[in-house]
Amino acid sequence: MIDWVTISALGTAVATLALASATFSSVRAANRSAKVSELALQAANRPVLTSSRIYDPEDKIRFFEGLWVKVKGSHGYASVTKDTIYFVMSLRNAGHGLAVIDRWSVFVGDITHDGEHLGEIDGYRRTTRDLYIEAGENGLWQGAIRDPKDPDFAKIAETIKKRGLIRLDVMYADQEGGQRTVTRFALSPARKKNDWLVSTARHWRLDGNNPR
Repeated sequence: MIDWVTISALGTAVATLALASATFSSVRAANRSAKVSELALQAANRPVLTSSRIYDPEDKIRFFEGLWVKVKGSHGYASVTKDTIYFVMSLRNAGHGLAVIDRWSVFVGDITHDGEHLGEIDGYRRTTRDLYIEAGENGLWQGAIRDPKDPDFAKIAETIKKRGLIRLDVMYADQEGGQRTVTRFALSPARKKNDWLVSTARHWRLDGNNPR
């Protein structure tokens, strides 16, 4: 005799299993699609700072002491007075999103943090004002050390006077404060006093995978 109750229960179990499998596949596909959309949105908003190009026009920027500095494309500025060290770099945003510069760090001498960004981000120097560089555009970064008692003041000042190599780490993010990135730049002495050439060394993404 046919056991219709058993057959009905088996049919229900098979249908439930098929529905669960379809639901799982649908959820997995939706998650995959959402992840792709998220990555595409991040790429569309990601800033990437590099040195500007040698043929880019000259630009100028002012420090609050009243000092005006002019730099050409791919060039920078570094000078030292009795109580202040000044830095300027001509940069370009090669990414697709607005770059909001937040912090920076400077060091001289041999690299002792091979493969790592320099020190902890909390130890970086804050910019005294917000600096923005639009996507696909050029802009200027500026920084200053205004305390002769700063532990790094003497050795950086000496390096500038001797026209040695200077490395600057600049931390920036997108307009939402995400996708934080540290880009390392190098300042090499050019022919004229206080004139330096800017080159891009490495990028580190603090939020996400590195580009290597």
